[in-house]
Amino acid sequence: MNSKKELLIGFIVGIIANTLGTLLYILLFSDYGIEETFKAAVSQGHVGSLLALGAILNLIAFFAFLRIRRDQRAKGVLLATVLTALVIVYYKVF
Repeated sequence: MNSKKELLIGFIVGIIANTLGTLLYILLFSDYGIEETFKAAVSQGHVGSLLALGAILNLIAFFAFLRIRRDQRAKGVLLATVLTALVIVYYKVF
């Protein structure tokens, strides 16, 4: 398969894993709904922390792709994690 396509698949998996991780964290550890928790995180300046906790699922996807020797997909997950880190830095600085 094309290397760029594999990278894109890994990137999409990384974004989905991060989103699911964030939603799972909210559903398991928050007393409020998804929308209320996100609004509270924005108002209190904790969006970066919320996204960082959601990125934990990227570790699972990354190592799973490495285990099945899909290195380009693992690189895509890594790129999604770096993008998440840049978004966190943006929220922390601005």
